[in-house]
Amino acid sequence: MNRPIRVALPNKGRLSEQALDLFEQAGLRPGFAAERSLMASLGKDFQAIFVRTQDIPEYIADGAAEVGVTGADCVAESGRDITELLDLGFGPCRLVVAVRDDSDVKSAKEVPAGTRVATSFPRSATRYFETLGVPIIIAPVSGATEIAPHLGVADVIVDITSTGSTLRAHSLREVGTILESTARMVANPAALADAEVSGKVSDLAAALESVLAAQRKRYLMANVPKSKLDQVREVIPGLSGPTIVEVLDGGSWVAAHAVVDADLVYQTISRLKALGAEGILVTKIERLMP
Repeated sequence: MNRPIRVALPNKGRLSEQALDLFEQAGLRPGFAAERSLMASLGKDFQAIFVRTQDIPEYIADGAAEVGVTGADCVAESGRDITELLDLGFGPCRLVVAVRDDSDVKSAKEVPAGTRVATSFPRSATRYFETLGVPIIIAPVSGATEIAPHLGVADVIVDITSTGSTLRAHSLREVGTILESTARMVANPAALADAEVSGKVSDLAAALESVLAAQRKRYLMANVPKSKLDQVREVIPGLSGPTIVEVLDGGSWVAAHAVVDADLVYQTISRLKALGAEGILVTKIERLMP
């Protein structure tokens, strides 16, 4: 390929912010040629293009970009043949079926045949209700789906929600979940057939994954009694056991270094202190390659 590999990224919103932050932490800071530019360099091997999140699967499938970041909900709705490389974990949400609070419907299976369903996810909604054996009529909308049942546009909606607060604010309640979504790194299958492209994309995926792995871990160091090493190994097993370093003139003390789960740091420190550990230090990790 005689040009940089194109990476399609969301052009606005929380997903865009988190994707850019991830790329920057991986050492791929976008270099914009001009303010409000829809393209940016990502080092010598990659070039970012900024488009709507829901359009990214189309850009990938049509070959306008070789790789991209978008939501699993957008991938499912597109129905296009693209390859998922990595679950990035951020941007969690759900595609749900919702009705008015005063509706008699308690589950999606109870939606009457022929019901109008307002949604900006017509393919996903249609497929879901087909699996339930419930024929519906799609009422396509591009936004403000929550108001549709109150205007007589539809009796049911299919929409994205994160916490459900927006639905509740519009006197709606969930009666079914179609899918759960997070941000995904996806690629064009034909592009991956090129060994050079595939190699660079694999390196990119590994770089992003190393940042995500580091976010879930912390690096812990502590001076511990040599006599307690067996118990210390149980407390901080690390990736392949703690690294033990002699303390200069320490005699009966050694320094134990290990990578630990971020959400277990508090308990780990408490257990180490109970074993007599001193000088405990915990730091963040920028990148972690397993």
